[in-house]
Order: sequence, then C-alpha cells, then structure tokens
Amino acid sequence: MNGPVIGELAQRLDEAQVRGKDILSLADTHEIDIDQAYRIQQELVERRLARGESLTGVKLGFTSQAKMAQMGVSEVIVGRLTSGMRHSHDSMVDIGQFIHPKVEPEIAYRLARDVDGTVPIESCVDAVAAAVEIIDSRYRDFRFTYTDVVADNTSAAGYAIGPWQKFSDVNNRPVRLSVGSTEVTGSTNAILGDPARALGALEDVAKRRGIPLRAGYIVLAGAATAAIGLTAGPVDCQIEGLGPVSFIGSVS
Repeated sequence: MNGPVIGELAQRLDEAQVRGKDILSLADTHEIDIDQAYRIQQELVERRLARGESLTGVKLGFTSQAKMAQMGVSEVIVGRLTSGMRHSHDSMVDIGQFIHPKVEPEIAYRLARDVDGTVPIESCVDAVAAAVEIIDSRYRDFRFTYTDVVADNTSAAGYAIGPWQKFSDVNNRPVRLSVGSTEVTGSTNAILGDPARALGALEDVAKRRGIPLRAGYIVLAGAATAAIGLTAGPVDCQIEGLGPVSFIGSVS
C-alpha cells in the first residue's frame, strides 16, 4: 500500500470524525496489515495537529484477555491523545460531536521524563489518577477488524482526568462507573492483571512502532470495566484511593 492510499484512508477516517458521520470498515475495500494501520493512524493524528491540536499522551487498547481473545491478537494496541480530546474534571461535554460514544473507567499515569530505554518506564512516572475515556469508533455498527481499530487511532475520542496523586501501586482497586442510572463495577486488575503491566506493554509497542513517549504525556492504561453508552447527564467514575473524576454529557 503506497503513501497516497495511506493518506486517502486517513482522510476518510478524519472526515468521519469531523463530520460525526460513520463509515464502512476500511477492510471492506483494502487489505491492511498492522504496519500500514499504524501509518494510517499517524497520518490521521497529523491532520488533527495541522488544525492546531497538540499531542498530550497515549492510550492503550485490548488490555483485557477477553478482548484480546475476541480480536484474535496477543498484544496491546496504542493510540494517541491530543489536546482536542481533553475535557476538564466536572466540565460539560457536548455528546453531539460524537457518532456513537461510550465511556470507560481508566487508570491514568503521568510521565515526568522522556521514555528512552535508559531506565525502566516506571521510573519515568511521577503521578497516577482516575480517568474516564470516551471512545467512539468511526465505523458503522461497530463493525471493524483489528487493523481498522488501530487505523482509527484505537477509537480515541476524549478523556477526563481526576486529581493527580503520587505514583503508587493501584492494582486490585475497586472501580465504579455510572452514566445516569446505568452503573458498572469492576477492578483495576482487569487491566492486564495489574495496571503497572500496561506500562511495560506500552514501552514495547511504542518502541517497535516508533511512537515517542515524552515528559508530560498522559498514559491511559486501559479499561477497568465494560464500556457504557454515553448519554446526556452526569458521568461519574470512582476508583478506590484515587478519588473521583466526572463530567456532564450535554446536547447542544
């Protein structure tokens, strides 16, 4: 697959996000391998940067064994976070900008220095927080392949982060996420058995895929429960020992 085709597919995904209109799976018309999928993702993100957004971090996907088995893969996937996806704790979030959004509770880590392989990635982290990620696949009826998800920047659409806490062990912490009257509960050990393992998995994939991990970046380590559909009204996440993070879904 040549550069112009990579650009064409990235443009297709970008227009879907900007217009809030879903598209068919890229795999319906193109054979895409994982290397090409990450190239499409890179070009997709560059379009956001060209509109004035900046990179704020990375996020992991497929961090549960069940999801890996469902998709037939054995490693996590990595997407990019940008300033245009960031929402403040307790802010109003216009859900009309999305196609079919869902929310997931996450552990967020903050990098205090560049990850360059000279020290363990855990040594580069200085803080941890509760977070909510908004995911919004741009594919119609959530019908997509493994490479489709990677190309679509792992369905990244938004995030909100609670107060930062000193970096510590956050394994096996109870988690509760509610959207209006709908609630799910779980544990942080749903993230690769221990969220700290997500850091090592991230470092490995980022190195192989040429994804930089810079000081100041946020790392969303993966979902701790099943996702809930995002509707108008309050969204609240509680992770034991980390406190709350919340926002209000609104319709403009």
